[in-house]
Amino acid sequence: MTARRCPRCSQSYPAPARYCVKDGFLLVEEAGERPSPRERYPDPPDGGADTIPRSPAAPLPNDPLTTLSGQILDRRYRVGHRLGEGGMSYVYRADEIETGRVVALKILLPRLSRDPASVERLRREATIAMRLDHPNVCPILRLGETPDRLIYLVMPFLEGEPLSEHEARRGPFSAADGVPLLIQICHGLQHAHELRVIHRDLKPENIMLVPLPAEPADGPAEFQAVVMDFGLAKERRAGAELAKLTATGIVLGTPEFMSPEQIRGKPLDGRSDVYALGVLAFELFTGRLPFPGKSAQDTMIARLRGHPLKLREVKPDFPPKVEAVISRALAMDPGERYLSMSEMAMAFEAAHSPGLLGRLFKR
Repeated sequence: MTARRCPRCSQSYPAPARYCVKDGFLLVEEAGERPSPRERYPDPPDGGADTIPRSPAAPLPNDPLTTLSGQILDRRYRVGHRLGEGGMSYVYRADEIETGRVVALKILLPRLSRDPASVERLRREATIAMRLDHPNVCPILRLGETPDRLIYLVMPFLEGEPLSEHEARRGPFSAADGVPLLIQICHGLQHAHELRVIHRDLKPENIMLVPLPAEPADGPAEFQAVVMDFGLAKERRAGAELAKLTATGIVLGTPEFMSPEQIRGKPLDGRSDVYALGVLAFELFTGRLPFPGKSAQDTMIARLRGHPLKLREVKPDFPPKVEAVISRALAMDPGERYLSMSEMAMAFEAAHSPGLLGRLFKR
């Protein structure tokens, strides 16, 4: 596995680490290559206090799920090439036989399909995501199960790449390119919040950038930002079964992007997603995290103390009004953040280009 290093302090880390725990910089390949592509439709993490994402589980020898290409699944889908794999599933491109529609199939590993908690989590993901209907959110189309108990999710196939891959290839975004994407993400999450669903695992890997036709033809490419993977999403009114899956003291999510209240295991609402989007925005524009430290524990403590870096300390020429929006989103006290994603979207729009921004992206 290729090692990665921090471009600032030269500390090396094994893949799939993404950030230096000392200063928060985005890591680069030792050999100067860009990071290898990540899975397009990632699994939610298992939780815990790790600050370095876990690598996907290695395929088992003779695992039948690695050789589904060309087969017919559940008499409904003609399976194409494999898009990737994670700790819970394999993901394939497929054609829906009846309609000819191209879809993505997330197929639960057989060992997990025999685990009631894993199956419940997948069913919860499907139940939540099937209610979502917005251009900036990727829905679940259906949950299926084959006669031999293979459990799978069907999602729209999106031609694009995760924001994490796009960042790794091109580096930090300018305000002009990044703010329209952030506003789209706000709109998608506002839709989810209106359905009483919070995401809880917002990060660059869970944002898909889908290219849109450039206007004019020789102008820069535009993207539609699509929020993916509501596998950790939680309804604000949790039932007894969901409460068992997210018992007090069990922290679910990706630590680098968690709000202070999520780190503490406190009750969450949409303002936790506001905070995570603030962290994502800081990284989008700087290539590093707003809470550096000498160790992973230091970065967690820094967030609990509420002392993020100022974006303009890292990028002095960045627009101060846009920085102010991000700073408010990163407030340690949820009451000091934006009350809704709609309010945050309007703040971004007003700070960036009043009256003009709506023509620069498609909602």
